[in-house]
Amino acid sequence: MPDIVVSEFMDQAAVDDLNRDFDVHYDPDLADRPEELIRLVAAARALIVRNRTQVRGGLLEAANSLEVVGRLGVGLDNIDLEACGARNIEVCPASGANDDSVAEYVIAMTMVLLRGAFQTRDAVIAGEWPRQASIGREAAGKQMGLIGYGGIARNVAVRARAMGMRTAAFDPFLPPDHPVWWDCQKCELNDLLASSDVISLHVPLNDETRNLLDAEAIAGLKKGAVVINTARGGVIDEPALAEALRMGALGGAALDVFAVEPLTAQAGSQFAGVPNLFLTPHIAGVTEEGNVRVSAVTADNVRKVLEKRR
Repeated sequence: MPDIVVSEFMDQAAVDDLNRDFDVHYDPDLADRPEELIRLVAAARALIVRNRTQVRGGLLEAANSLEVVGRLGVGLDNIDLEACGARNIEVCPASGANDDSVAEYVIAMTMVLLRGAFQTRDAVIAGEWPRQASIGREAAGKQMGLIGYGGIARNVAVRARAMGMRTAAFDPFLPPDHPVWWDCQKCELNDLLASSDVISLHVPLNDETRNLLDAEAIAGLKKGAVVINTARGGVIDEPALAEALRMGALGGAALDVFAVEPLTAQAGSQFAGVPNLFLTPHIAGVTEEGNVRVSAVTADNVRKVLEKRR
């Protein structure tokens, strides 16, 4: 039986590095076969996952030898941290490794949504010339509003300021005298929503953040604001957001994460026909470069725990 089980995609070089000293079972589709995963993990010392593998319940009960869970990313809502702690299983996220990837995604979507000129391909091919209808807005001079002001959000802020944007953030866990506020305005949530041209979410999913942007909060957004979610799907009331876009209350939205993942046809039907909406399959933090960094950090994290516990 393997020492390490990898249930989702990982950079091959990092897998090969672990294989030098450990027996590694690497199957990027294993998350789709939970019964086989449980069988393989039963005697494994380490499990490496992304966000689709549910590390809880029967999986943990079967993993009698598990010492560490390596997370290829930073979100931990698919891992039962309390149960892992009770079993003396260390959980190691790849903190910081994909910050640049997510920040670049946010900035790209900011420019696309504000400019509003990048969905005219078919019309131009057809001989139309929708020039007047395609006049959009510049990012310079606008306010980037960040919900949560951790590492990724701060990377977004640096890039936003480089484009001439003002930055403001809501983060009740950072004290008012924290040095990060020197170049970013600290706001209460309602004030941030009402004053920002772009809202980007950077919070974990928990009881406090679930449906943080509900219908009431969305109604409080600045007219024409755009919303970008690269955090977790459950922090936005998706039907309320879709309705606001249909009604023209918002300037647009980009969702990389969803309450149901992978997004099913049934769950996705709520977005059918919604204007000014970009949907991507949870890839904001997954670039070629980001995957190499995340995989290398995760492999190193797992190796350190296993070597420490020998």
